Amino acid sequence: MSTAPTATGGDGPVPPPRTSVPGGAADSPTIDAAAPPFVDRPSTRAGGAVAWPAAVPVAEPAEQVVADVEPGRVRWDPAERRARASQSFWTAVVGVPAIFSVLRLGVEAGGELQTTLLLVANVGPVNLLAGFLTTAARLLSTGLVAVFALGAVLAVSADRLPPGTRRRPLFARWADITPAWVVLASFLLALITWPLLYLPLLLPAFVAAFQLRPGRLHERVVPRLLLVGVLLAGYGWLMLPTLRQAVQQGGEWLVLVLIVVPPLLALFIAGPLPGMVIRPLASVTEVAVLATLVWAAVPVISTPVLPLTVTTVGPESGPTEDVRGHVVTTDDVNMVILQERGGVRYVPVDLVRAQVLCPSEEELPRHQLRIHDFHIEDSLLEGMGRRVRPVHRIDAACRTPA
Repeated sequence: MSTAPTATGGDGPVPPPRTSVPGGAADSPTIDAAAPPFVDRPSTRAGGAVAWPAAVPVAEPAEQVVADVEPGRVRWDPAERRARASQSFWTAVVGVPAIFSVLRLGVEAGGELQTTLLLVANVGPVNLLAGFLTTAARLLSTGLVAVFALGAVLAVSADRLPPGTRRRPLFARWADITPAWVVLASFLLALITWPLLYLPLLLPAFVAAFQLRPGRLHERVVPRLLLVGVLLAGYGWLMLPTLRQAVQQGGEWLVLVLIVVPPLLALFIAGPLPGMVIRPLASVTEVAVLATLVWAAVPVISTPVLPLTVTTVGPESGPTEDVRGHVVTTDDVNMVILQERGGVRYVPVDLVRAQVLCPSEEELPRHQLRIHDFHIEDSLLEGMGRRVRPVHRIDAACRTPA
C-alpha cells in the first residue's frame, strides 16, 4: 500500500494539506501542549484519505467573492478607470506642447530638412519653450477651460442617471480626477493670456466648471436677486463704455455678442442636463473641442520662434540693402538670417550697418475699441506691459517689405 509523500524539514515530516475543511469551529482541532510530537508518518482514514494531525491548527477557507457581471460585458474597477483617465489627461498635457514645438521649427524652416536642422542646432530648448509658452499659453488654457467646463456639466448630469446604465463621458472622468487647484490655475492662465475681447466667455465657463448655480448665492429669493443684480451692474459698469463705442462705430456685431451674451448664459449653464442628451452631447463636444483646438493650433504652429528684423547690409561707401527675416545665429564671421520669403542668407558681419525690430502682421490691431485704457485685443499681461513700455513708433524699414 502506497502512502502519500511528505516534505521533510528540520523538525521532521510535514503532513500534506487536508482534503476537506471542517465545517465549523467545533470541528477544528486545537493545540494540546501535552500531545506528543509529530509521528514519522501521518495516520490514514478509511479509503486512503490522509488525516490531519491533531496538534496542527487548520485555517479557515477564504470566502469566495462573486461579482455580478452582465454577460458579455467587462466591468472595470473604478480605481483602474480613474488611473487610466489620469494617465491619458497628463499625457495630453505634457505631450502636446512637445509636439507643437517640433512642428513649429519644421514649419518655420519652410519644410526644408537642412533649414530645420539649422534651427534645431541654434534654437535652444529654453528659448523654444519660452516662445511656445508666450504664443500657445492661450491655446493651452482654452483647451483646459473647455474640458473642465464641459466635463463638470457632463459629470453632474451623469450622476443623476441610475448606476451602471451609461459609461461616464471622457471629459467627465477628466474633471473628476483633476484637483480643484489645477482647474483654478487654468482659469487664471486664461485670465492673463486671453484677449480682453474674449474674457467674458470665462464667466459661463467658470460657473459650469464649479457648478455655481444662482441658488447657491443665497437661500432666499429676494437677496439672491439682489446679488445677481449687483453682479450684473458691476459688469455693466465695466463694459458699458466699450458697448457705446461699438454701437457708434457700427459693424462690431461680434464685439456686441461677446459682451452681452456670456453673462446671461452664466445664469442657466450649470447642470444637470436631461439623461437622453448626455451621450450625444458628450460625443459632439469631444469632437468639437478637438476640431477647435486643431483650427486654433494652425496659427500657433506657424508663429515664428525667432524675432522678425530688418537688417541693413552694404559697404560703408556704397548702396545698401534691407534683408527682412529672422536672425538665427551670429558669429565672428557671418550673421545667419532666415529670410521671410524663404531661404537662408549668410551676411558678413563687416557689411551689417543697422538692424531694427519689426512687428508681424498678426500683431497689428484690427479693432479701435478699449476697455478702460486697455486695448480690446490685448491681454491683461500685454496691457500692463504696454503701460510700462509704450508701443514705439514703427520704423520705416518695417513698412516696406523687401
